[in-house]
Amino acid sequence: MNGKTSNRRFRTTKLGYNHAHAKSGITAPLPEIETFPNQYKGYEITIEIPEYTAICPKTNLPDFGTITLHYMPDTECLELKALKMYIHAYRNLGIFYENAVNRILQDVVQACQPVWAKVTGTFTARGGLSSKIEAKYP
Repeated sequence: MNGKTSNRRFRTTKLGYNHAHAKSGITAPLPEIETFPNQYKGYEITIEIPEYTAICPKTNLPDFGTITLHYMPDTECLELKALKMYIHAYRNLGIFYENAVNRILQDVVQACQPVWAKVTGTFTARGGLSSKIEAKYP
């Protein structure tokens, strides 16, 4: 084996992660995020969701964190009960932190077409490491 092939194989077998783990959850069906017509322009909304849970697709152990959604609505605002049901649907979903934050942003943008949006996931420590993931639109 040449060094490149050996190194690639080593990373895959040592960590045990594969493409199925990496893609897990990114196309799973989730509840629709409903909206309502916005009556004003030029203001910002911040929603903090401290009850985020999902499943690590590799270990099948639960992940916990806080999702913060900050956006400027255009013609539509997010309906909070629908957003809560959407976030709670992650509870049994196998998905990595990074994918979850980006998927939430994608689904929020699709639902309400904001002027701009930012989703931040702050996840509890696992193995002594904490993660904070941030995705922005546009």
